[in-house]
Amino acid sequence: MPNSGNARPSALKERLGAERKKALHEFQKSLGLRFKSLELLNQALTHRSHSQDGPEGQANNERLEFLGDSVLGLSVAEYLYIALPNKSEGELARVKSFVVSEDCLSEIAFDLGLDRYLIMGRGEEHSGGRKKKAIMADALEALFGAYFLENDFSKAKKFLQRLLVPEIEKVLSHRHKRDYKTIIQEYVQKNSKSYPHYTLVKKTGPDHDKTFWVSASVCGIDYPEASGKSKKEAEQNAARCAYEAIEAAGGKEATSLKLVEGS
Repeated sequence: MPNSGNARPSALKERLGAERKKALHEFQKSLGLRFKSLELLNQALTHRSHSQDGPEGQANNERLEFLGDSVLGLSVAEYLYIALPNKSEGELARVKSFVVSEDCLSEIAFDLGLDRYLIMGRGEEHSGGRKKKAIMADALEALFGAYFLENDFSKAKKFLQRLLVPEIEKVLSHRHKRDYKTIIQEYVQKNSKSYPHYTLVKKTGPDHDKTFWVSASVCGIDYPEASGKSKKEAEQNAARCAYEAIEAAGGKEATSLKLVEGS
C-alpha cells in the first residue's frame, strides 16, 4: 500500500493503545467494514489540530481528505450519469452539488457517530470542534480516502453509494435541505445572466472560534449580512436571507425563484 500520510512514512506505524484499538474495531463494525490497517483508519479519524499536541510529524487526515474528495465526486457522478439518463448536465450538477456539500456530508458523519471517534487537539476540542460541520465532513471524506486505499474504487464506490444514494433520492423528491446558494445562483443566471456576489463583511471572535459575516448581492440588490462558523456556512446563510427576502416580496421575482427551485 502506498504511503498515504502527510508525515514521515513511519508515522503510520505509531502504536495504538488497547482502548483506541477497541474503539476503532467498534467503529468499523458499526459501518459494516473491515480495515486491514487500524493505523490507517486511525489516521483518517485524526484532525490536524491533534498534530499540534503530539509528536512532530504525526499523521493526520488532511491528505486522505484530499483523496477521498475525488473518490466521492467520481462515485456520485458515475451513479447520477447511469441512474438518471434523461437529466441534463445542469440537473445532474445540481443534485451532485447538494450530495457532496458540507451540510450533507456532516449529517451523514454525525449519523455514523464519527464525531465520537475523532481525535483532535485540546484547543479544537474546547472550542466545540467535535460539533463543527466542516470538520466532520472532512473526516468523512478522509474515511472514504482510507477505504479506497485499502481496497479499490469498486469497493469504495459501493460503500459510498450505500451512504449517498438515500441522499440523492431525497434531492430528487425535494425532501432535502435547501441549498440556497445554488438556488440563488440559478435564479440570477436565469434573470440577469450574471452571478450573485458574496462579500465577507467581518470576522469576529478568537482564532480558534471565529464567526464570519457575509452579505449577498443578488441582481444588483444588497441583502442583510448573515453569520456562520465558516465562510462557506456564512455564504449559505446570506443566500438564505436573500431567498427569503425575494420570496416575501412576492411578484414575478418570487415566482421565478420557485420555478428555479422546482426545476
